[in-house]
Amino acid sequence: MMGQNDSGIRVGADRMKGGKRRRLEVAAEQAARRQVEMAKRLLEEGRAVAVNVKALAPDGSYDSPDFVKRGYYFDQPFDCIDCGKPETWTAAQQKWWYEVAKGGVWTTARRCRACRRKERERRIEARRVHLEGIARKP
Repeated sequence: MMGQNDSGIRVGADRMKGGKRRRLEVAAEQAARRQVEMAKRLLEEGRAVAVNVKALAPDGSYDSPDFVKRGYYFDQPFDCIDCGKPETWTAAQQKWWYEVAKGGVWTTARRCRACRRKERERRIEARRVHLEGIARKP
């Protein structure tokens, strides 16, 4: 609790803080201010997309993903795990995945579009073969 009493004397926890603790608090406040300024700049430049927290699917976690804490999505580069091709998961794609498709908030892109299509076809074929095998059993 910070403040002064009627006679102007500092009271509460503020009075007991040492210089090191206060310097750490000031540094944290400055970092938070810089992050807010950077977010505003990225949003104005169109390089980021704001997060709508209410549109996210509930996940039951006690923590929040980085993009929620940050307040915006930004383009994230990644390498496809199947073909190794460098790709970019755009801010708009992330917004669609998390807020429209209700994808898990702890998931990220791992495959390029072509490899996702191949993987989807592989799973469909495996499911078809499995169900045919079950149907043939007496």
